[in-house]
Amino acid sequence: MNMICESEEMNDYLMDSNEVNYAQPIVQKKIAELFDRSQTEGEKAKIAFEFVRDEILHSWDIQGTRVTCKASSTLAYKEGICYAKSHLLAALLRSQNIPTGFCYQRLMLFDTPEKGYCIHALNAIFLKSLNKWIRLDARGNKEGIDAQFSTVEELLAFRVDEDKDEKDYPIIYAKPHAKTLAVLKEHTDAVEMYKHHLPEYL
Repeated sequence: MNMICESEEMNDYLMDSNEVNYAQPIVQKKIAELFDRSQTEGEKAKIAFEFVRDEILHSWDIQGTRVTCKASSTLAYKEGICYAKSHLLAALLRSQNIPTGFCYQRLMLFDTPEKGYCIHALNAIFLKSLNKWIRLDARGNKEGIDAQFSTVEELLAFRVDEDKDEKDYPIIYAKPHAKTLAVLKEHTDAVEMYKHHLPEYL
C-alpha cells in the first residue's frame, strides 16, 4: 500500500501534545528505562513496540472498563484500547527523534459484518536509516493475532478483507484522528465503548 503523509513537515511527526505527552515525568522515567545512546533507531523502535504491545494490556482482552487516552495515563494504568496504545508508542518513539504518525483500518468489530465495524488504530514510523515509513501495530497479541516488528514486511495484527468492506486508510496522520479522540473523551466504560460506540468510518 502506498502511504500518504498528512503533513510534509517531518517535525509534525515529532511533536509533544496533549495525547502524545512524552514530556510528562512518568513517560520520561520509562524512556530512561527503555533506551540508551548505544541503541540504533531500529533497536529503539523494536524495544518501544514490544513494550507497548506486550506490557500495556488491551482493554477488551482483559475486559477492563477504564478508558485511557493520553500516553501518560495509558502508561500509568498499563491498559488501553488500540487508540491509547498508539498514543503511547508515538510518545516513546517521538522522544527518541523517530517520526511517528497514526494510521487506521476499518475492520469488522467481531467475526461477521452483521456484528458491525470499527476503526482500528496503529502507527507508522519513519526510519531514517532505511529512508522509509513502516507500519507497526502494538494492539497486543493473543490467539489469532501475531503482530511483529519487521522492517522488511508488514506483520500487523489484522489483514483487511476488502470483500467484507474492510479497508486500509493510506494516510499517515500527524495527530490522532478527531473521531478516535472524541469517543475516548465521551465514554467512561471501555467495554461498553468498545462494543457499541467505536466509529465505523473516518
